[in-house]
Amino acid sequence: MIIVDDTYCEAFEGLCCQFILTAQDAEFLNRAANAFTALPSTVFGDAEGGIVRWLSERETMDGRLGAIVQLWVTGTGKKATAKFYDQLGRRLRQGILVVPTTAVFDFYPYKTEVKFNMMKNVGHCGDGYEDIIDKFDRKMISIPLMMGYDFLIEEELNYSKGIMGGNLYLFCDSIDSGIRVGREAVKIIAEIDNVCTTFDVCSAGSKIETNFPEIGPSTNHPYCPTLKNRIPSEEFKVPDEVHSIPEIVFNALDLDTIKKTMLKVINGIVSMDGLIKISAGNYGGRLGKYKIFLRELGLKESYFR
Repeated sequence: MIIVDDTYCEAFEGLCCQFILTAQDAEFLNRAANAFTALPSTVFGDAEGGIVRWLSERETMDGRLGAIVQLWVTGTGKKATAKFYDQLGRRLRQGILVVPTTAVFDFYPYKTEVKFNMMKNVGHCGDGYEDIIDKFDRKMISIPLMMGYDFLIEEELNYSKGIMGGNLYLFCDSIDSGIRVGREAVKIIAEIDNVCTTFDVCSAGSKIETNFPEIGPSTNHPYCPTLKNRIPSEEFKVPDEVHSIPEIVFNALDLDTIKKTMLKVINGIVSMDGLIKISAGNYGGRLGKYKIFLRELGLKESYFR
């Protein structure tokens, strides 16, 4: 029987925006969505993004293929907000605007107290020839491009506080089963609104302590199967039958969605072959103020022992 650890996931606050990206075909859409969300680099002082889900032509404002994407930055103060606005503009300009036929529409589902005006950090790519137009029942910035059309982005994008760092550790009996179980977990998350995975199936779970602070968090060595017999047995956290521990990391617009995601993922993968144990990452409360106990998610009591 699969064992679920009687432990908790430690999460923290950040700022998030969520919008719909559209393009004329899947090739351009995939390129723009992946360029915008690539390189989860919060630990290096930048931002991290993720794809919430893909949309059909029937689900978008302009009747084209689309994707719901999120961008995040750690922290919620003035410095974090300024960094967020800067990084949002950089990724929009260099990851989306330059991809032919793309457009951007705000898609934050809740009422927020604050919005980013996108003229200064994206709109002025028009070098003074940009306009504000009414289209799709929205105020859109229209930026002329050499391709022969105007890039459209909604004038204001909502943003607000959200929850970062939701996670699960999946203890598996082989690398192949780790990949298979991890991919199923990511697939389940892709069916949930307002949550994204920032690393997909993550091979490199990290810890706060490091011998090399200049590179940020380093490998969570007690959970590295290949370090058996190289670190003290009392420090080593990998059971004998476990040979792979993928981590699934996810951010969501609110705490309830983080909990819902954890519950659905665990229930969705708990009977998969090769999965031995499910746990979560925490650092004794030193990382974030949210402690999400697995036992309080509504799982079957028989999962714990």
